[in-house]
Amino acid sequence: MKMSELKNLSKAELEKLLEEKRKKMIQLRFDLSQKKVKNIREIREIKKDIARILTVLNPKHQAPNNK
Repeated sequence: MKMSELKNLSKAELEKLLEEKRKKMIQLRFDLSQKKVKNIREIREIKKDIARILTVLNPKHQAPNNK
């Protein structure tokens, strides 16, 4: 997903998406240990998606600091 797509989502949608990505990551790691994964790059993409979601959810980036 792109950052522009993530910024347009609500907090509840982002949290749901984060949960789905984390479950997918767990499943891919399990499948990787059993040599079932064909596309290893998918793990890297999911890690990046999780990081992007966490960046958008970070309250520091939600509102500018008025100091």
